[in-house]
Amino acid sequence: MSSNTERPTVRVNMKAADRVFSGHPWIFTSDVINAGDSQPGDAVRVVDPRGRALGTAHYSSTSMIALRMLSLHAETVDEAFFVKRLESALAMRKRLVTESEAYRLVHAEGDLLPGLIVDRYGEWLVVQLLDQGMDKAAENVVNALAQLIIPAGIVARNDVPARAKENLPQETKVLRGEIPERVHFQMNGLRWSADLMGGQKTGIYLDQRENYLAVRRYARGKVLDCFSGTGGFALHLAGTCEMVEAVDSSPAALATAKENAEANSLRNVQFHAANVLEYMPGLVSARKRYDTVIVDPPAFTKSRSGREGAARGYKEINLRALRLLETGGTLVSCSCSHHMSEADLLEVIASAALDCGKQLRVLERRTQSIDHPILLTVPETHYLKCLIFEVL
Repeated sequence: MSSNTERPTVRVNMKAADRVFSGHPWIFTSDVINAGDSQPGDAVRVVDPRGRALGTAHYSSTSMIALRMLSLHAETVDEAFFVKRLESALAMRKRLVTESEAYRLVHAEGDLLPGLIVDRYGEWLVVQLLDQGMDKAAENVVNALAQLIIPAGIVARNDVPARAKENLPQETKVLRGEIPERVHFQMNGLRWSADLMGGQKTGIYLDQRENYLAVRRYARGKVLDCFSGTGGFALHLAGTCEMVEAVDSSPAALATAKENAEANSLRNVQFHAANVLEYMPGLVSARKRYDTVIVDPPAFTKSRSGREGAARGYKEINLRALRLLETGGTLVSCSCSHHMSEADLLEVIASAALDCGKQLRVLERRTQSIDHPILLTVPETHYLKCLIFEVL
């Protein structure tokens, strides 16, 4: 839209206006008074009940989140808008990301671009367009990325459940250039390959990138890496530890992990395709002992209502991990459930430690890598917890 007069206007109640004033970009369907003639994915003008302008947002016709604020001003959301936001995101990564050709370039709300994820793997980019607004703006997003980075290829990994809430198809497609079967890049001094079309998340997990190095400071001896995925922790620890056992239920993820171990001449990693929740009790029964145990499970809950069940799940796996650890050993416990706070996780692990008669000393309390920025007024942008303990 070229001017304010042509842009649809959405009127919202004071509850929504107060939410915007408090720094949160989401407005829920229940707080919309009148959406006017707004169409799915439109960039709209948002006003309070008295008609005072709140800013510019993407409108969704089907999600519980009807509006995602893009700006607190009247702005035209065109290619130039995305170039400006992406320039800012890229400058931050160039300043702060070191020793890695792979990182998150855009972290949705954390980069003031709600509904948009962009991950970079060397010369290639993976985008996720998570709402109607970003889906409609796909061409502008791709043109802006191509202008700033000149990638060899851009793929959309729109195969995520969030798009179902937006009445959008779940699909994977190449948007620009070419995407090879495997892309190769360097991260933390290691060589990696990833399947951008079908691998976990957008290829591999990037949010633990800095935690891999942190854990390497403490890990030693025999290591058990549970929910290993494509081997992030396992491969980082293989160079400094005696032996690493990597367990995951996905044979495809472990095949990638194995490839990456071979590419780095790491021969002390054993890979097991198994359900971790069934595999760990067998190790406990066999009285196996490890010097380092890592548990990095998928999110046990996606909602507040599932928190109690998730807490039971986290307690169980941490209890089993502690039973496998030697005195002086290291426990690394992670959670990527936003609804499981760090305080909740600490409480669960304290309870597990008391149940098996072990005392734990907190060595580090960490979160997601810096390229997954946390916006202070948007708690949803903070989701990853990585806690490192010593068994006394």
